[in-house]
Amino acid sequence: QVQLVESGGGLVQSGGSLRLSCAASGSIFSIYTMGWYRQAPGKQRELVATIIRGGITNYADSVKGRFTISRDNAKNTVYLQMNSLKSEDTAVYYCNAAHPLKITNDYWGQGTQVTVSS
Repeated sequence: QVQLVESGGGLVQSGGSLRLSCAASGSIFSIYTMGWYRQAPGKQRELVATIIRGGITNYADSVKGRFTISRDNAKNTVYLQMNSLKSEDTAVYYCNAAHPLKITNDYWGQGTQVTVSS
């Protein structure tokens, strides 16, 4: 079992920056693939970025070059640095932990709101 708690969301002007954090507890954090997803009003939840155990990252095309995902296994925390924010980045951002071998071991945080004003 993994518990995830996100923080760092808020209101920011277009072009600004925010850093989201997701603290994990309850299992061996380092083996999990960690990801950030987002869901805007009226839209489906979509992938933003993922980072695997070895540090390899993957990004949605819409955030490449602006967002950076990273993890600190010693602190059981994953981060999402968001720069050059746009109004279309407004959404609830969710942290996800997925076991690389056990499909049922898939966990979500409660979400944190990011609002970008134009």
